[in-house]
Amino acid sequence: MNRLLTRRGMLALAPAVSLYGWQTGQPLPRTVELTAGSMTMIFEPQLGFLRYLRYGDAEAVRGIYAAVRDQNWGTVAPRISRLRVQTGDGGFQLNFDVECKEGPIDFFWQGEISGDSANRVQFRMEGEARSLFLRNRIGFCVLHPVKECAGRPCTVRHSGVLIEKGRFPREVAPNQPFKDIVAISHEVAPGVIAEVKFEGETFEMEDHRNWTDASYKTYCTPLEKPFPVEMKRGARISQSVTVTLSGGSRTFSIGRKELTLEVTPGQVRALPKIGIGYSPGTSEREQRRLIALNPAHVRVDTPFDEAPRLPLPLEIAVHLGRNPEAELKALAQHLTKTRVARYLVFHKDEKSTSPKWVKLAREYLRGAPVGAGADAYFAELNRARPDPAGLDFLCFSANPQVHAFDNASLVENLAAQADAVQSARQFAGGKGIIITPVTLKPRFNPNATGGGPPAPLPADPRQTSLFGAAWTLGSIKYVSESGAQSVTYYQAVDARGVMTSSGKVYPLYHVLADVGEMAGGEVMLSQSSQPLAMDGMVIRKGVKICALLANMTAEPQAVRLVWPSTHQRLALRKLDEHTLRSATESPENWRTQPANTLGLESGTVELSLAPYAVARIDSVEA
Repeated sequence: MNRLLTRRGMLALAPAVSLYGWQTGQPLPRTVELTAGSMTMIFEPQLGFLRYLRYGDAEAVRGIYAAVRDQNWGTVAPRISRLRVQTGDGGFQLNFDVECKEGPIDFFWQGEISGDSANRVQFRMEGEARSLFLRNRIGFCVLHPVKECAGRPCTVRHSGVLIEKGRFPREVAPNQPFKDIVAISHEVAPGVIAEVKFEGETFEMEDHRNWTDASYKTYCTPLEKPFPVEMKRGARISQSVTVTLSGGSRTFSIGRKELTLEVTPGQVRALPKIGIGYSPGTSEREQRRLIALNPAHVRVDTPFDEAPRLPLPLEIAVHLGRNPEAELKALAQHLTKTRVARYLVFHKDEKSTSPKWVKLAREYLRGAPVGAGADAYFAELNRARPDPAGLDFLCFSANPQVHAFDNASLVENLAAQADAVQSARQFAGGKGIIITPVTLKPRFNPNATGGGPPAPLPADPRQTSLFGAAWTLGSIKYVSESGAQSVTYYQAVDARGVMTSSGKVYPLYHVLADVGEMAGGEVMLSQSSQPLAMDGMVIRKGVKICALLANMTAEPQAVRLVWPSTHQRLALRKLDEHTLRSATESPENWRTQPANTLGLESGTVELSLAPYAVARIDSVEA
């Protein structure tokens, strides 16, 4: 059966801006489901992204896409047109045009993706520069999944027919695990081997978890080569990636499976101390709402004229400049009557703090723990690991979209926050790991060129949406279960915050409030059957149990929770498109409304979740 697809249908949902922050109000485009012999996968027409190449439930390749990155490592958004899809005889063929235009960059390429019944998929690009511009990279990126690959053997073929037997890194590798890659293969299932072959450029691999991306990325051009590179008008690029499965003869279909969250018996972690970034000039109402979140601390960054007058300890990020000693002395004078949770020591000219600055800070800043690390990505901390002997803790910040920006990628990358924490613990010398802050989007570009301090980046509109609430819950789950000591989220007010100055709160405010009510409790480790579709966490405090579940998709989902105690009476509250208005406009009233009662059947809770909805389930004492 053949079919021609010029444009897929759109999901008919509630207003898109409320669900996932699209300012245009347009719903998300559907994906195209594809089969090539024993492999299943999906194609995202809006991004030109081939995703989730699977053999049954096992991912062979997480994704393949082509990226155009400017001289500051910014990614130029692709515009896809003239998509044509043909399917039949156990395979498919896609053809489409891609235009990448931004500022001086004008690059056009044609894509072709084919799959056949012999378990072979090939993605080709033929591109041409239509202007003169500078680029750091143009070409394919291939993502290998962490769950299926971490610590597992692989075979790498280099140029000159050199064969290397290696392993995907278990802990986050600070530098490239493999270089000069012609092909890489690994076992996907017993007796089933996936090989990925590259043509048209020199490729190498980096551990994407350095930026809390949940994958190993093989990319071109090698970082050892000088960049940026001048692309002359008319310059052409031709590349291909071929994925082949051998030994796999079964056929599978893409289908929806039961979504279940189960608690791992006896496995618990202390709930981290959770704080919020401070916003200068907060009103009394905003301060009351901030305090109502029950945060362990509020983060402030130097320089500031006066410490915030809040009944909360401060997490103070100290950004040293040209006169560190004078700056520290002045700061100490400001803080004579201030409760301090901890000091984070950074220097404006360093991506990871040198020991000398920590030693100097200790001479002036007393009465609270002093730590250091990276104010940007885990990569900087991982590549310049400080001596933990002089520190009370190590710190770094995290966000899910250094390299990719679509909803699915942001959900995928949640698990990598746990990988970063667990890897940091390997070189922390027993000291605590603190993530500060976690944001939905990078606050600035630490790799931008041009001199001067990095300019703040615009806020992500998804901060205001139900998607933002679901994502925040996922983040708290993974950093908690990984053993982080403390984590700071967002800031109090504005588009990067948890509420507006006009009297509303964002949906994610309620996720932080729910977790804040359980401060001092412990997280019961849990596993979702499909974490990219539904995830959640279970918190225990004394005899009380609180479960939070999130639909990570734009489609309604039926979910099942295996309740981890003998409680028979439960209370349910949902934050979704139906309760959104009251929850955001009258948060205090909404939080005090009676919850719905819920019964247990055979020790499980079954419920439906609207798109990007968050459900809270509490045990109720008889």
